[in-house]
Amino acid sequence: MYKRFKLPTWFIVLSSAFIACSKGDTDNLDNCDAGSATQVTLERPTRFPAIEDFSYNPLTVEGIALGKKLFYEKSLSADNTISCGNCHKQQYNFSDGGEKFSKGVGGALGNRNSMALINMAWNTTFFWDGRHSSLEAQIHDPVVNPIEMMESWPSVVSKLQNDPEYPDLFCQAFGTNTIDSSLVMKAIAQFLRSITSSKTRWDRFIRQEIQLTESEINGYQIFSTEKGDCFHCHVPDNMLFMDNQFHNNGLDATFTDKGLGGFTGNANDDGKFKTPTLRNIVFSAPYMHDGRFATLEEVIEHYNQGGTPSATIDPLMKKVGVGLNLTASEKQDLLNFIKCLTDSSVLVNPAFGQ
Repeated sequence: MYKRFKLPTWFIVLSSAFIACSKGDTDNLDNCDAGSATQVTLERPTRFPAIEDFSYNPLTVEGIALGKKLFYEKSLSADNTISCGNCHKQQYNFSDGGEKFSKGVGGALGNRNSMALINMAWNTTFFWDGRHSSLEAQIHDPVVNPIEMMESWPSVVSKLQNDPEYPDLFCQAFGTNTIDSSLVMKAIAQFLRSITSSKTRWDRFIRQEIQLTESEINGYQIFSTEKGDCFHCHVPDNMLFMDNQFHNNGLDATFTDKGLGGFTGNANDDGKFKTPTLRNIVFSAPYMHDGRFATLEEVIEHYNQGGTPSATIDPLMKKVGVGLNLTASEKQDLLNFIKCLTDSSVLVNPAFGQ
């Protein structure tokens, strides 16, 4: 039977303990003395939606500790120089710290901006183009991508299997010290699902712990009405400030990167990309799938100008080509509201850091 703990108090003390007690016995892979993994109950913050069902990969203390180690493990790359944490840095909301495109093995540049990795337990679609519907499947691709980690999964498994620590850690987490790619992906997914953010000024306001400023309240009124037209995609009611959907938000008239359309092959999906969360967005610059906007002010101005019409422009872009006509004061109010979605504790929590 699983023993139950709650996030976040368990992790800091226990994760280091489990890693420290690793035996690294790779000589006899059939002698895994597996104990009962300690199950973790992920807390559902105030007004958040129900957590997605991942009963096929339940969170455990041991699994998350292993996933954290693997997230920062550079041997997942071909030349042992790049980890997941290279392109998803904690201090930048698990995005790439101001880089439009991340550098892969040998300095190869990607062609999309690294998305932030917070509140992944509530995500049902992954990548800018939605090509995967599970977090575990999403973790598969960067390892084999030739402009990212440029490695093969059999090689990764071989490196980990021959490491003095990993077999015992897999034993503790999954009851086997025979490593395979599925277990690697499951462990990293457990760690990512443990990264939650619910300590913003907005959360505290919703819990009636503080009052917002007049400017923040005005900004919310703009955000949550047709005046700003933000709420359709960056849904405030679900507290995630995203909708797990894909939209053409008027960036281009034609599409070098087709986004969702490139995955589905449906021309009606061309130019549609996943809505990113606005939580901690102040730390996730630059913005959009191609990092074209360096600041939030530029993003707001894009929508204020109305965007660019195209064949697949989203019907929710009701003022495309016309604009919102926000005043300078209204744009500042909107920015101030977005800034109150900031939770800097995520950026320094040792449970999530290297």
